[in-house]
Amino acid sequence: MGMPFDISYVFDYFVKLLPYIRITLTIVGCSLLIGLGIGLLVALPRMYRIPVLQRFSQVYVSFFRGTPILIQLFLFYYGMPEMLKLIHIDVTKVPALYFVIFAYALHTGAFLSEAIRGAVGAVDRGQVEAAYAVGMTGYQAFGRIVLPQALGIAIPVFANLVIAVLKDTSLAFSLGIMELTGKSQTLPTMSQHFVEAYLSLALIYFLISFALEKAFFVLERRLLRYEGGHDKASRAPSGRKWLNRRFSAGLELRKEGARP
Repeated sequence: MGMPFDISYVFDYFVKLLPYIRITLTIVGCSLLIGLGIGLLVALPRMYRIPVLQRFSQVYVSFFRGTPILIQLFLFYYGMPEMLKLIHIDVTKVPALYFVIFAYALHTGAFLSEAIRGAVGAVDRGQVEAAYAVGMTGYQAFGRIVLPQALGIAIPVFANLVIAVLKDTSLAFSLGIMELTGKSQTLPTMSQHFVEAYLSLALIYFLISFALEKAFFVLERRLLRYEGGHDKASRAPSGRKWLNRRFSAGLELRKEGARP
């Protein structure tokens, strides 16, 4: 049993946890950057239906979307060194943080590949044909027509994914990474005020998630500022449209994951 609740510990732990935001955001940022490259490479064979690579991409996406991230962390941290030993590569001295980032990057890449594929596919094909008709090359049509719209369409899905990865980083402490959740486990060991520590932790995660959500909302509005539409739905409050986009994005991402 812990000690009686004392709100002063909430503020105390909140301040002590702040320095560890850097480690959490490092995991999130590196995972997303690497995962974005992986996601693009995995999405291309499925969009252009390259026979062998398409099947490999499907297996990759199915595995990382269909297994818990905690199991993936354990497989990479404990399993990869054993497999590399078979080819005489010793990675026992590699910091656990690198394994964590690599596992999260592969996990994120599977989701990003579906987001990229869905966003590019959502752009009206007629616009691309019109770009070819006025003399644009394939690269110009993609860069000037498809990419700007695809980015705007993908923002709600990407926002969901960033916040999901942020929350998933709380599992990194299981491998000894001293990020926000890991530090919140050790802070109250002497005072026994565990509830206050977890409340401080929840508050930090909430504030970061809220800031990210607002940032993506502004980014989406900027990317889609020239989007047409004067119907009744387009005149809905911007906040409601943002929530509708995020909800629809989540549903679409789950549907994409169920497709072969």
